[in-house]
Amino acid sequence: MKKAVLLLLLLAVGCKYYSFTGASIPEGVETVQVNFFINDAANEVGSVFEPGLDRNFTNAVQEMLLNQTNLDLTTVNGDLIYEGEIVQYMVSPMSATAEQTAAQNRLSMAVNVRYFNTLDDEDSFEKRFSFFYDFDAAVQLQSVQAEAHEVIFERITQDIFNESLAKW
Repeated sequence: MKKAVLLLLLLAVGCKYYSFTGASIPEGVETVQVNFFINDAANEVGSVFEPGLDRNFTNAVQEMLLNQTNLDLTTVNGDLIYEGEIVQYMVSPMSATAEQTAAQNRLSMAVNVRYFNTLDDEDSFEKRFSFFYDFDAAVQLQSVQAEAHEVIFERITQDIFNESLAKW
């Protein structure tokens, strides 16, 4: 009986620093801050400015961290800080038909992320993350945009999580 209680106690203490989602929360970290991701995509050749993309991506990063960690979200003085810019948002043709028109298009998005661990500066980094969504060229982007954003945001936020907290 004593061994079972001791095992449960060790397991409970261990869960404070490791979650079942693969997060390895550094010791002493209790809060996370996600600063607004600025939409600078229009500054890259071929990219376009998509209104609301910055807000939606910032929210996706916050939701990912809240769902996959037990950290408290804060707006100032976070132990972990995420910030950056959306640096690319573009549609490009991927394949052509015999009539030399696009058969498939690709929506690509790239984000430059700065991650700061205020308790351990060696853990901090700046890195570019990107992903894409392919769709039929006969379809307007607006009709698949919600699904495209969901797929792209899921992949990029998971890659950010893996790089910063899962160390994959």
